[in-house]
Amino acid sequence: MINLLEELKWRGLIYDITDEVELIERLKSPITLYCGFDPTADSMHIGSLLPIVTLMRFHKAGHKIITLTGGGTGLIGDPSGKRAERSMNTEETVFQWADLFKKQFSKFIKFDNKTAFSLDNYEWLSKLKAIEMWRDYGRHFNINYMLAKDSVKSRIDSGLTYLEFSYMIMQSIDFLKMYQHKDLHCEMQIGGQDQWGNITAGIELIRKVEGPDAKVFGLTLPLITKADGTKFGKTESGAIWLDESKTSPYEMYQFFINTSDDDVIKFLKYYTFLSQDEINVLENSVKEAPHLREAQKVLAQEIVTLVHGEEGLNNAIKLTEALFSGNVKELNVEEIAMCFKDVQSIVSTDDMNIVDALVEVGAAPSKRQSREFINNGAVSINGEIVKDLEYIISKDKAIGNTFTVVRRGKKNYYLIKH
Repeated sequence: MINLLEELKWRGLIYDITDEVELIERLKSPITLYCGFDPTADSMHIGSLLPIVTLMRFHKAGHKIITLTGGGTGLIGDPSGKRAERSMNTEETVFQWADLFKKQFSKFIKFDNKTAFSLDNYEWLSKLKAIEMWRDYGRHFNINYMLAKDSVKSRIDSGLTYLEFSYMIMQSIDFLKMYQHKDLHCEMQIGGQDQWGNITAGIELIRKVEGPDAKVFGLTLPLITKADGTKFGKTESGAIWLDESKTSPYEMYQFFINTSDDDVIKFLKYYTFLSQDEINVLENSVKEAPHLREAQKVLAQEIVTLVHGEEGLNNAIKLTEALFSGNVKELNVEEIAMCFKDVQSIVSTDDMNIVDALVEVGAAPSKRQSREFINNGAVSINGEIVKDLEYIISKDKAIGNTFTVVRRGKKNYYLIKH
């Protein structure tokens, strides 16, 4: 077995760890580990991908892995890192989202029920009776111990319901159930750094129920932040989702290719399976030839391929090249709608003179400036430079009779919808 912990450290993927010396020894032979994912939306996002990729690293190293969908805990709500109680979703909604999560997991992991398993904690949590939960499990949880956990302590002042307070017990039961499972005997849990309290509570429950000699481990991953302190995984239009109907391969590609030089090596270590030597070469390219953006290109290619496959990557590159060259005539209506959904746009049902159109869509501050841009050859309409001040923009000239793409200079795009 390779020294996986050393690799995880090099990649910056270990925030906290229990019994590191013992875990190093234990990992010399196959171990079963899991990570839980509560279905709180109809898709996972780019932050969810980090623990998935980490599970994949363990799997590639010869260990057994479990993705645990929180069909049960998703009905409760984890207080960790939240300022207010999670909104209550109906059982139907949570189950629907849970099914979507399981489909997304299967894009990354081949579940063979021998080395990789997909489970749902609703299977055992839904069968618990209140008295059973309090007598069999609740008696093992000291209130002072629970109040000392950061996930609980951070919410005491703002308010914490008993429902959310019980979440730690629920997640601990998950760990215990999978540890006790004769075919799984799960000995390790991983999660984000905000899950440390829940993970260690699970370890304590196992030791109290199974005896102090029960050996189980916990490992947390760092929460992802950008070098400038802003939140990772968010754009002006929202989160970067793994579902391509919510975030297209092109949008994901653009997100990662625009990664700053300060962040790109960290994200290559986090998200890709490139070797240390390969990443070191890219790190040198960032230092010596940052204008080439080689590291960003590799990062975008690796992640889009992982999430959306070769076809998704090829489509993303096609759209990127069309926009870079200005050759938008090759794009269809759906592709234009996707590429330009965040640019300034107007809706016009009437024919428009190009000078007026530039002002109205925001490409020029005045008609005088508009005429200057046109005369200087700085304006193109649907990929063609237009220098005619009398040019008329109309629906019949629009791409697919739907969109007119206005480009001013190399990077400034605007859209007129007909």
